[in-house]
Amino acid sequence: MEPFYFKSYDRVIGIAHDVKELEKEMERLSKEDPAALEYHLREGHIVSWLNYIGEKGLAEMLKGVTAPKEALARIKEYELLKDSTQILPKTSKKEKRKKWYERE
Repeated sequence: MEPFYFKSYDRVIGIAHDVKELEKEMERLSKEDPAALEYHLREGHIVSWLNYIGEKGLAEMLKGVTAPKEALARIKEYELLKDSTQILPKTSKKEKRKKWYERE
């Protein structure tokens, strides 16, 4: 898959291969070149790339967001939610059925 290239005019100012790298580059660019970051957010480039790499949930969360601080906050929230659902124990179909009957 193609990485995301942050560009300012004709030069590459940052590259991200995944969500973690995207977050790091956005944090850096929010200090070093906030106008370029705002441009990529406003034009929907980051949302398009997230859809391309299969991060559709995060893409939805970032739709219409143009402020770098807001975008970073949503990325952090997304990662927390994603991490918290991965640590939940898996429930088998048999356990789900049993729990459903126990409710009555």
